Amino acid sequence: MDAISVIRAKRDGSRLTDAQIDWIIDAYTRGEVADEQMSALAMAIFLNGMDRAEIARWTAAMIASGERMDFSSLPRPTADKHSTGGVGDKITLPLAPLVAACGAAVPQLSGRGLGHTGGTLDKLESIPGWRAQLTNGDMLAVLRDVGSVICAAGEGLARADKKLYALRDVTGTVESIPLIASSIMSKKIAEGTGSLVLDVKVGSGAFMKDIDSARELATTMVGLGNDHGVRTTALLTDMSTPLGRTAGNALEVRESVEVLAGGGPADVVELTLALAREMLDAAGLKDADPTKALADGTAMDHWRRMVAAQGGDPDAPLPVAREQHVLRAESTGVLARLDAYAVGLAAWRLGAGRARKEDPVQAGAGVELHAKPGDHVTTGQPLLTLHTDTPSTFAYALEALDGAIGYAPANTEHTATPIVLDRIAQG
Repeated sequence: MDAISVIRAKRDGSRLTDAQIDWIIDAYTRGEVADEQMSALAMAIFLNGMDRAEIARWTAAMIASGERMDFSSLPRPTADKHSTGGVGDKITLPLAPLVAACGAAVPQLSGRGLGHTGGTLDKLESIPGWRAQLTNGDMLAVLRDVGSVICAAGEGLARADKKLYALRDVTGTVESIPLIASSIMSKKIAEGTGSLVLDVKVGSGAFMKDIDSARELATTMVGLGNDHGVRTTALLTDMSTPLGRTAGNALEVRESVEVLAGGGPADVVELTLALAREMLDAAGLKDADPTKALADGTAMDHWRRMVAAQGGDPDAPLPVAREQHVLRAESTGVLARLDAYAVGLAAWRLGAGRARKEDPVQAGAGVELHAKPGDHVTTGQPLLTLHTDTPSTFAYALEALDGAIGYAPANTEHTATPIVLDRIAQG
């Protein structure tokens, strides 16, 4: 077996055999296949695709490249959620403690932001003292004590994916459905959760811009999960405008705490509850009431314990950016459009995100929204506040927002896009 033969096969539109897939993943993990060779194969897959059997085998080979976690000793059923990424998507923060408060164990292995999409770990690291890196033993201990944990995946989990993920990001092959599906599901299956709910974003701020692509990705991942014994469902959710009223690390933590305190933006609350119900149902806890756990303070109590268990101080003040710039409405009427991608790009340019994995992020940077599509606005009222420690970035952030905001006459009837667009389950 050699890398060139495998690359040529996929380049010429052939399906890869099980033996070819097993070999290339193992050889790449061991360093026998070079990055430039795997880059060529990733581009061939991006251009020519993979069938269902190829994706399943590729995923299995990625799982086999590392260790598998085992939560069978826990007294609770395990449930996890994965989002394909968006702008203002802080849902994991209130969701994990909420589902734990309802009786499930939530082993939430999360990632960092890259480009215009925010990362859960970056957000939580704005809490003084909080740490993302836990050993498997620490993770199990927090799950036993608190019921939920949000942390970085260990080095030994799906090792092939760690290498391939970084490579895809710098070779223009991120948006391949076979590569996205196998990347996400290899980690989630290796993680050892009993059930999984996928939040597949659709719209300008998501990787999947249209609902047909999102449905294809969701169906592929749901099939992979169920084939490996993980009860998996997916919700397709709107990402044409940012979730909630903040995009940025500490800004989103603050908003998440508002949700746990019984307030917060309606769209964040709605999606948090929809995903919580889906997770509890998949875990066999159909009678649990997440609305009650949010209202009576139980979820907040779990949040505080979870943060403290990972070294964080839930009472510590969150970082605030040194500089602010207010963007004001240019027209009176109805805010008709606020593009999610543009807001995410602006937050990134202000310092909330990174261009490379090793780049630092600013905890206080980001964008605060004072109005959402459908709201009535008047000329001159604050529309967005930009936050950063480096005011030289304001011009670049404003450039990203150019053309991202649309207005309609005051008497225009605005039809809101539903948050949940569709549900995908195993046929």
